[in-house]
Amino acid sequence: MRDIMDMLKALADENRLRALGALQGGELCVCQLIALLDLAPSTVSKHLTILRSARLIDSRKSGRWMYYRLSKEFRLGSTRQVLELLFKDMKKTDRIAKDQKRLKHICNEGLEVLCRRIFCEK
Repeated sequence: MRDIMDMLKALADENRLRALGALQGGELCVCQLIALLDLAPSTVSKHLTILRSARLIDSRKSGRWMYYRLSKEFRLGSTRQVLELLFKDMKKTDRIAKDQKRLKHICNEGLEVLCRRIFCEK
């Protein structure tokens, strides 16, 4: 029961849902998520920690970059079913459509340039 409650609490925030929606397309660097959500790095980090604690996402470090992806548990049982229904409805919203369009531009920007811009400007 606790796992279900943790998952539902993690899903109860628009920015966390947006991050999950972005990760549907595959693994992203934290800089890309910061740019997409347009939030302070510490705020995005907190959101990602909550999603990771609920076992909705996994992370890996490669050099100085931190990458996030949907967890393997996302593909199992009731978690998968809940998120599939949620994503189906989310795709119909203007916000997610804008995020997908913006994410394409963000992903085309080099990570060095993007991360330098994010961590030097904020």
